[in-house]
Amino acid sequence: MSVTVAIVGRPNVGKSTLFNRLVGKKIALVDDTPGVTRDRREAEGRIAELKFRLLDTAGFEDVTDNSLEARMRAQTEAAILEADIILFMVDARSGIVPLDNAFAQLLRKADKPVYVIANKAEAKVAEAGINEAWSLGFDEPIALSAEHGLGISDLYSIIGNAIDKAALEKQEDKADNLDALPLVDIDVSEEVEGDEDVIRWNPNRFLNVAIVGRPNAGKSTLVNHLVGDERVLTGPEAGITRDSILVPWEWEGRVINLVDTAGIRRRAKVQKKLEKLAVSDALRSIQYAEIVVLMLDATMPFEKQDLHLADLVEREGRALVIALNKWDLIKDKNATLSMLKEKCERLLPQLRGVPMVTISGLTGKNLPNLMKAIFDIEKNWNIRISTARLNRWLSGMTQSHPPPAVSGRRLKMRYVTQAKSRPPTFIAFCSRPEVLPTSYKRYLVNGLRESFDIWGTPVRLWVRGGENPYDDKGKKK
Repeated sequence: MSVTVAIVGRPNVGKSTLFNRLVGKKIALVDDTPGVTRDRREAEGRIAELKFRLLDTAGFEDVTDNSLEARMRAQTEAAILEADIILFMVDARSGIVPLDNAFAQLLRKADKPVYVIANKAEAKVAEAGINEAWSLGFDEPIALSAEHGLGISDLYSIIGNAIDKAALEKQEDKADNLDALPLVDIDVSEEVEGDEDVIRWNPNRFLNVAIVGRPNAGKSTLVNHLVGDERVLTGPEAGITRDSILVPWEWEGRVINLVDTAGIRRRAKVQKKLEKLAVSDALRSIQYAEIVVLMLDATMPFEKQDLHLADLVEREGRALVIALNKWDLIKDKNATLSMLKEKCERLLPQLRGVPMVTISGLTGKNLPNLMKAIFDIEKNWNIRISTARLNRWLSGMTQSHPPPAVSGRRLKMRYVTQAKSRPPTFIAFCSRPEVLPTSYKRYLVNGLRESFDIWGTPVRLWVRGGENPYDDKGKKK
């Protein structure tokens, strides 16, 4: 992606709608309510063969105090500084308002290429607003309808020219630096052939990490401290985050895709449409994540909603790390930690051994320990065990505790194999699997955890029956 394109404008002019169309996915929340977007969001935009970095921003508010609107404006200004091209969006149906003029003055100071996008231009009533957009003092306004896809060809020309210009400048810089490079001999006669075995886990691959929890648990504060920048909005108000914001970040040479999500309250309390959309977006982030960090407020941990979220992560098959935030507010730390570990083992038996890390997102305490727990649980989530080792283990398990007899007939465990990882999933074959007690399945799962050190990640065990060659004997006669 050679250029960065930022979509800016006052609230409710259609910025997120255009963002979703250019990205090709509905990843930004869209609603008729003004001010839905609060953080700046980035993704890869595409128009035909063109690829570029696209930024969606919050609606511009002309305030400079310590309010939430002022913090949203700071996020928009940060996007303007990053951008190579600025798409200044206005509402063609309502025409130019004083807030548009105030924003235009700010953009002129940025010294960046600015193009006025007159959105909602699909109707004849918008013609007056398009003509009025000339008063902003930029080039010819572009009539566009983000909802219906009208005017995208004009954006193609603008962004295409910018990409060509950036490529030309890159070639010129490369040519200028070519003479300064020392001449070296490069031997290209030898070729390295790839291994035949497929690598199932690559520790150098990027890692998707979603941070979830109840409102005001400190998720956004943690993200900002990890990346070392005010990347997402924070504040004392609960429920600031609405969109799930993906923040690419690097830790010790590993690319981490951090996803900050909206706080998830109990379903009965979620009544407004906008909050329902935000919660749905957060739940969808859990599905696309590999590791989920569940943020708990250490001053009131393991509320009912926390347990629901942990159970949801387990059912989705994602690896879980529990982060006890605001640990700096706890006085008797040792006694509190011992109590919370015992409580976790008792309340979350389906996630035995889940790592629990005490942190402070505000001060950055213990963040290296949190990242170590994330990498350790990733290894457990990707574990592969050979069938030979599994069957030796099964033999020992059945000898120490044989399967029970049901209806006077003892069950026989034949063999076990691993079907897949992420999460670890095993298939055990036995006689009459339909009557195998749940308690014995739980015994086998706990044995897998203890024998192969698979702690803190979901473990799936499916029981299957072998084919009986005598089943169809009577039918053949």
